[in-house]
Amino acid sequence: IYVMDIDGSNITRLTTNNATDDQHPSWSPDGSKIVFSSDIDGQSGYNIYVMDIDGSNITRLTTNNATDDQHPSWSPDGSKIVFSSDIDGQSGYNIYVMDIDGSNITRLTTNNDAYDQYPSWSPDGTKIAFYSGDSIFSSQIYTMNSDGTNQTRVP
Repeated sequence: IYVMDIDGSNITRLTTNNATDDQHPSWSPDGSKIVFSSDIDGQSGYNIYVMDIDGSNITRLTTNNATDDQHPSWSPDGSKIVFSSDIDGQSGYNIYVMDIDGSNITRLTTNNDAYDQYPSWSPDGTKIAFYSGDSIFSSQIYTMNSDGTNQTRVP
């Protein structure tokens, strides 16, 4: 994972392990942390990690070694992280939310055969947008309340 100035200058590498796949970074609302998914610890899937903006203090938030926890996004108030995963052994992915320390993981969608991925919070934190479908090529965009209720396809 890299950061750079808005004009493309001062590119700085934050994660340095060449044997890992670090992806889907998201800034915390206060700009002090970055959450991302990775296979840093050599697990057979991806977990969610958080680090300081200089790449230090990498902390693992999820501990699901054989699953893919991906696409993390901070809530606007900085209290929650939404992400997609196959934690519950489903054939697809669902949307989950957790506290910023990795506790209180709650499943928001229950589409066991669909791919519910790339969740993103609304600016006021009341809604979450995501895509859902049987593959990345046949997906639709949905919104739901931040508690998982009122899932609605965007026309």
